[in-house]
Amino acid sequence: MNTKNLLIVFTASILSAVAAIGGYKVFEGEKVAQTITYEAQQPVRYTNFYDQTGTAPVPTGLDFTVAARNSTPGVVHVTTTSTAQPNSGFHSFPFDFFEGGGRQYQQQPQMASGSGVIISPDGYVVTNNHVIAGANQVEVVLNDKRKYIAQVVGSDPSTDIALLKIDAKNLSYIPFANSDSVLVGQWVLAVGNPFNLESTVTAGIVSAKGRAINILEDNAAIESFIQTDAAVNPGNSGGALVDLNGQLIGVNTAIASPTGTFAGYSFAVPANLVRKVVGDLKEYGLVQRGFLGVTIRNVDIEQMEKLNLPDASGVYINDILDGSAADDAGLEPGDVIKSINGNAIITTAHLQETVAQYSPGDKLKMEYIRNGKSGTITVVLKNKNLGLDFLSKENVEIDDLLGVKFKELTDTEKRQLNIKAGVMVQEIGNGAIRKYTDMRDGFVITHIDRQPVTSQKRLVEILKEKKGGVMVEGVYPDFPGTFYYAFGM
Repeated sequence: MNTKNLLIVFTASILSAVAAIGGYKVFEGEKVAQTITYEAQQPVRYTNFYDQTGTAPVPTGLDFTVAARNSTPGVVHVTTTSTAQPNSGFHSFPFDFFEGGGRQYQQQPQMASGSGVIISPDGYVVTNNHVIAGANQVEVVLNDKRKYIAQVVGSDPSTDIALLKIDAKNLSYIPFANSDSVLVGQWVLAVGNPFNLESTVTAGIVSAKGRAINILEDNAAIESFIQTDAAVNPGNSGGALVDLNGQLIGVNTAIASPTGTFAGYSFAVPANLVRKVVGDLKEYGLVQRGFLGVTIRNVDIEQMEKLNLPDASGVYINDILDGSAADDAGLEPGDVIKSINGNAIITTAHLQETVAQYSPGDKLKMEYIRNGKSGTITVVLKNKNLGLDFLSKENVEIDDLLGVKFKELTDTEKRQLNIKAGVMVQEIGNGAIRKYTDMRDGFVITHIDRQPVTSQKRLVEILKEKKGGVMVEGVYPDFPGTFYYAFGM
């Protein structure tokens, strides 16, 4: 080899080395530390995703197009007009409802917007209560730009769910999935109208389930959200959270955000709870919710060791309301609820979500631990007034107006009080009774304007016909004599 050839070889070697070193530096900056090779003998397969509910296969590979195609026609744009000044404390940092339109800043009249989900071909639409609260007019804009004035069928502040109805037929809708089957880590899509950008789809995974974030201000609030990292923003409220089949697993409701825009996590009301709420709103005009009548807290490690529990899951009963479903069933303070109808109960939020899917009169088979020993008991749920019957809309409206919770008296209690009829005022909250009288808890109403009060149903029948002043007569269990109170309707 002559000198010229040696120089060519040497130069080529130097350039190859420089190229190799330069290439390493580039990949080093991207944290690539090794080279991966594939053996020809090893089979290579696509990774398929399957619907956890077992109802239908998910598209091959990580493909969101089917879910987007199936769900976007069923998501609507909800716009509202309101003349009432919204509550400035409606948003609570660090969690935010993502209602659009800035209604907390605008002068009257105010415009706001959100999203909704068509749940049936005949025009029923579910959205968030906070989207339509205080609205004088609600308009629904379909994916194909058709516009309808919507009727508010009913709303439930406890879950932040509302049901609308538009006069339309043969609509594309999103079917409910079983949200109990949703798994942490599975892919989901959020579909809505953020910043008035219609039919926007974002993808993410389920980050957690049964999440309580203390954003709902209702006294009977039920928070057991599905947490995801799918991007949602103002205007997404009431929109759909769907699985890879395009089926509804939740209604997007809130975000964790210091700014009011998406900062990493969003929260959706589970579809099973939504289905119960809208079903009741459609049939009764209000939610027929069953109550256990307990105060509860999560089990911690200290309690687990103290109570000789197998693990830290379950819900500890602090106290039980007299005459409640839990009281009648024989549950006691200190019991730990482990499962309901065979489904494990992990946290208080999970327990609230589970019970909220049932109605007064429903029977729950409950597994619990007492003094280190397991037991099983059947609990018959009651309504909020400790009865087994369904409440009427008029009944609830009267209760809310008066600001009280009533309790039916047993025959034994009537004999002890020496009365033939009466209904006990079990708890007094904000309302006409507190505003206009000094009535105390435990008062038994025997007459209203001289008409006997034989039951709570009869009390409602009397009061719903009243206008102006009302005279209430009754007794206290621990004071002699008859007492009278007057207030306005």
